[in-house]
Amino acid sequence: MEMLVPEYTIRELTTDADIAQAFPVMLQLRTTLADAHAFVRAAQRQRDSGYRLIAACDEADRIVGLAGWRFGESLAWGRHVYVDDLVTDEDARSSGAGRAMLDWLKATGREAGCRELHLDSGVQRLRAHAFYEREGMARTSHHFRIVL
Repeated sequence: MEMLVPEYTIRELTTDADIAQAFPVMLQLRTTLADAHAFVRAAQRQRDSGYRLIAACDEADRIVGLAGWRFGESLAWGRHVYVDDLVTDEDARSSGAGRAMLDWLKATGREAGCRELHLDSGVQRLRAHAFYEREGMARTSHHFRIVL
């Protein structure tokens, strides 16, 4: 599904070439990614479990934002959209690209019968947290982990 949002076109990335083109933006969020080839392989492997990748593209068709997401269903949240990755290129932050992607994700979730949209965000990403709260999202839980 492609949707035009003022100044940004949101499109799904499915081909290896499109995903590789998005690597410099994703690297700004996922700094441990080895290289574009590893990113493409990982994104394509995750597609088997429902992972999808969308890009916010400017008028010159340059990728300025990415969201990796999936549909899910759980007892806690019912049918939902889960956002694994959400990043806007440093040079395009506060330009509306993040809002355009969130709006697209919310609309897509509603169309698919989802009740909620969820994401986790690193505790150090204070600017991202402020953005999510401006967009009407609430902090509802703490996420815990242990390295195995």
